[in-house]
Amino acid sequence: MRIGYARVSTLDQNPDLQLQKLHEAGCERVIVEKASGAKVDRPELQRVLTDILREGDTLVIWKLDRLARSLKQLIQTAEDLKSRGIGLVSLTDAIDTSSPGGMLVFHMLGAIAEFERALIRERTVAGLAEAKRKGKRGGRPRRLSEKDATAAKALLADGTLTSKEVAARFGVSKATLYRHIGGANGEA
Repeated sequence: MRIGYARVSTLDQNPDLQLQKLHEAGCERVIVEKASGAKVDRPELQRVLTDILREGDTLVIWKLDRLARSLKQLIQTAEDLKSRGIGLVSLTDAIDTSSPGGMLVFHMLGAIAEFERALIRERTVAGLAEAKRKGKRGGRPRRLSEKDATAAKALLADGTLTSKEVAARFGVSKATLYRHIGGANGEA
């Protein structure tokens, strides 16, 4: 039996293209999951892998990234399926692990995808390090300038306004106020 597994990352994404291709590929049953590929806990995938698939079945997916996010996870899943006598077909990657050539292509594509992710990570880290070297800060801009933080600190030290009133005057929350001036000085 050919069993299809379709996954979309968010609730607002539409799995229709995957479903159409899986049905065209002869899947008698298709399971749909709406969950991020980065999440390890994907209940529908686990149900397919443990409860639905039987020896002689074939798991059909639209693309390898629908099944796993890392090369290690992908290979573990494929080897588990193979050891249980279950085939794996990826439609867009033209992979069928029931043949030795299909397994070779599967491993090569998985390795290339993992290499690509590692390069992206490496470039991101290098870019952040260069920005830091140039004195640039990442993240959101500060809500209070140094001048405003000094003025807020003076207003708090004066004691005529509460921290809530000082924060409101500068259009920030109390937490933001204290984050910028450094600690809870004489809260009123």
